[in-house]
Order: sequence, then C-alpha cells, then structure tokens
Amino acid sequence: MLQPSDSRLSTTNTARAQWLALLARAPLALLEDALQEHVQATPHWLRKPETGLMMVEARAGGSGERFNLGEMTVTRCALRLSNAPTHRHVGISYIVGRSHRHAYLAAVADALLLDDSEHAALEQALLTPVRQLLAANKKIRQAQADTSKVDFFTVARESGSDSTDEEQS
Repeated sequence: MLQPSDSRLSTTNTARAQWLALLARAPLALLEDALQEHVQATPHWLRKPETGLMMVEARAGGSGERFNLGEMTVTRCALRLSNAPTHRHVGISYIVGRSHRHAYLAAVADALLLDDSEHAALEQALLTPVRQLLAANKKIRQAQADTSKVDFFTVARESGSDSTDEEQS
C-alpha cells in the first residue's frame, strides 16, 4: 500500500498536476496534431465527457474570508485506453468551457503520459510546445500591460522629499 510519504508518489502527482494544467490550456489544434496516431484508440469510458458548472471562490484582499465569486463552465472526462494491454492507466481531464473533444484529447494525453514508454515522446511532441506557446502568450500579455503602466508618486513621498530639502538648507 502506498503511503503519503512515498517520495515517488508525490513526485508523480506533482508532475501530473503540472501536465494536466498544461493540457487544459493547450490549444485544441496542438492536441490534435500531437495525438493523431493515438486518437484512433477505442477508449473504455469511465466517465464520458460531460459539461457542468463549478463554483469559483475568491478571498477578499487575497488573504481574507472566502466568498463565492461565481460559476464557470467545466467539461470533465475519465477514460482508459483499451486498444493495447500496456495502456492500463486512467486518463482524466477538466477543461474550462464546453469542448468535449478537448476534454477527450486531454484525457488520452494524460493516460499516455502515465505510461513510461510513451512519456518521453509526448513530452517532446506535446508538452514542450504547449509550454513555449503559453510562455510566448504571457510575454505578449505582459508587453500589452506594460504599455499602459503608470507610476504614481504618493503625496507622502513627495512631501517627505520636500521636508528633507528644507532641513538640509
């Protein structure tokens, strides 16, 4: 039986959480291209893609009491690939929005990434390009935000500099 202190388990869970986050944000076209040879696999559905609502919580001031901010649409899916005996891993996905295809492809990718024989190839063909695309998009958003950045001087800072000038003279 696995214990929570098992370092391999915690490392795998951390890595899996990271790639699930990447798969959820990956563009559908990129998933389609990277998984085209695996999409023909017949899935054994544990949970077919289904769309529902999730409550989004926030905190006042980032550290205050939690409150319900609103709801968002999420599609989830769980499957096991049944075309080969080596694919015994369960793939899951949670995707923001209503795309059943995106949820299905992300779950297929998750199941394949859990398989040691497929992991390295998918890391190179899928996860690395998604990381690069998300980093590029972040730089673009940051550059757009920087164009509207304004530095404000506070009254206290301005008045503090005047008082030190008067004391020196």
